[in-house]
Amino acid sequence: MKKISLIFVMFALIALTNCTTHTVKLGKKCTQIASDNTYEKSFVWIVKKETISAFDKKINKSNCSKIEGKA
Repeated sequence: MKKISLIFVMFALIALTNCTTHTVKLGKKCTQIASDNTYEKSFVWIVKKETISAFDKKINKSNCSKIEGKA
């Protein structure tokens, strides 16, 4: 039942954000490691449509590979 609820919430989130000035980016993406050795990793990102190109440069899948030592 929890999985069904989670899937419903995900679809609702995607539907609602596409009606605004935001878009939903799906897939594993990470930020670069900061000076204090922290980073962010997520499979769902909500991004303003006007900043998508900057988002893709800063937060992407290749950063995850570097963090996990696969690069």
